[in-house]
This record gives sequence, structure tokens and C-alpha cells, in this order.
Amino acid sequence: MAGAATIKFTDDNFRSEVLDSGAPVLVDFWAPWCGPCRMIAPVIDELANESQGKFSIGKINVDESPNTAVKYGISAIPTILVFKGGEVVQRFQGLTAKEELRKALEAAL
Repeated sequence: MAGAATIKFTDDNFRSEVLDSGAPVLVDFWAPWCGPCRMIAPVIDELANESQGKFSIGKINVDESPNTAVKYGISAIPTILVFKGGEVVQRFQGLTAKEELRKALEAAL
């Protein structure tokens, strides 16, 4: 459930793809059974398509990668975290407007 430009994050690649990234990274914590997650998925894909090279944008399935979700205290989905230099700089829970997410990424540059 991700577009071509949207990265699939997992417990195994989270460090290399997110924490060690030189660019800001938006991570959507989701699950396929979550209705609001499916509603925000097109927004995440649009952002990924529009910002290739400037940011990394992807999704992590909390059912398939529970360790990362636990580490970041994900208790409800969708939760979206913006990382810069391996640290969380913004946190959004629930449906979030595309412009809010874009502003958070721009602020992380």
C-alpha cells in the first residue's frame, strides 16, 4: 500500500533508511486494517512523488515491524514522525493535512 516513490521501512532497515539519513525523513506508522491510514495513504504518496531527492518519505507497517513502533511509543495509528539527524522533530497523530506535513519537512531542512 505505497506508491512508487514511497519507501517501505521495516525494523531491519529503519536505522539505515531513517536514522542515518542525511535528509529529513517522514515516517508514516500504519497498518492495512486501519481506515484512517488508508485515507492518508494518497497524501503520503503525493508528498513522496513531489519531493524526491529533497526528503525521504515512507511507511512502516506496525504489524510487520512492531519493534520500531514500540521504540517510538506509537499507541495509535496513523502516527507520522518527521526525523532530522536521527531525531524526531515533529509528531502528528491521526489524519493530517498535506500542507502541515510539507511545512514540517521544510522546517527540518
